[in-house]
Amino acid sequence: MGAALSLRRLYDLYRHKLGLSGLDDGEDSDPDPGQDTCFTIEPGTLASALVGHINPIRQCLVQVFGKLELAYFDALDSSAQVQFLQQILAGKPVCLIVADQLPVPALLAPGSIQVPVIRARASSHQVVTELLSYLARVNAPLKSLHGVFIEVMGLGILLTGEAGIGKSELALELIGRGHRLIADDAPEFILLGVEDVVGHCPEALRDFMEVRGLGIINVRALFGDSAVKSHRSLHLIISLELADEKEIQPDERLHGIHRERQIHGVTIPEIALPIAPGHNMAVLVETTVRNFILRSKGYDAAADFSKRQNEIMIKGS
Repeated sequence: MGAALSLRRLYDLYRHKLGLSGLDDGEDSDPDPGQDTCFTIEPGTLASALVGHINPIRQCLVQVFGKLELAYFDALDSSAQVQFLQQILAGKPVCLIVADQLPVPALLAPGSIQVPVIRARASSHQVVTELLSYLARVNAPLKSLHGVFIEVMGLGILLTGEAGIGKSELALELIGRGHRLIADDAPEFILLGVEDVVGHCPEALRDFMEVRGLGIINVRALFGDSAVKSHRSLHLIISLELADEKEIQPDERLHGIHRERQIHGVTIPEIALPIAPGHNMAVLVETTVRNFILRSKGYDAAADFSKRQNEIMIKGS
């Protein structure tokens, strides 16, 4: 079953950010869309079918008039305008949005059409970007994972491990070092685009963490707004595991313990960090992320080290 949505809900969410008017806004409203509209996004609906600039051929749920679209529409003669609008309405859009603080065409005046018409002070590009991002997230398949999702050095990092191993305490130390919490305990991940797995926090858990010995804490209240983030793409999984020197293989001493995990069909790299008394885990996590960034840019410290050792052996032989 598809995601059930309300135009009123969408309007209220972006009313101030996009400068929307038209849904019972009083004197400042040119159009009057009337009653709320409920709609459903069917599973598998392409992002291009959700929000876009006015196009009679490639129809979408929310169609947006920008400067170019309105200029094209105004250049048509009256009969062509009617035909163009009929083509748009044949796609059964949820609403039409006139962006860039542009005047609403006479054919879209209150009572002229049955589809709600909304004005926006924001640019058409911003309207399309913001609403497309929201509707795509709502429509995306959801997967909940156990762990703490945190932003470290601009990357989305999922800390995993057995219950009681110290994930929340480690996340708390990282927050104290300037990194940002996204979700504790049960972050939810959706697939946006082809390979972009994005994680966010369930509404009921937002800003909160459970820390053993402290109970429930509000990270935003304790550390400020900059200590939390609403969502982030998932770049790396760090698995916290109890250290067992006997099980670590020689190759793992050189390269570390690297694995992969499939989330929504996307391969996410995973690195295991052994936990032992005396280990500064926050520093280890930061170093792991820094090293991951270097490897992503093509530098491999282990390969560089091996190359140097081979060169020294060759010179010495």
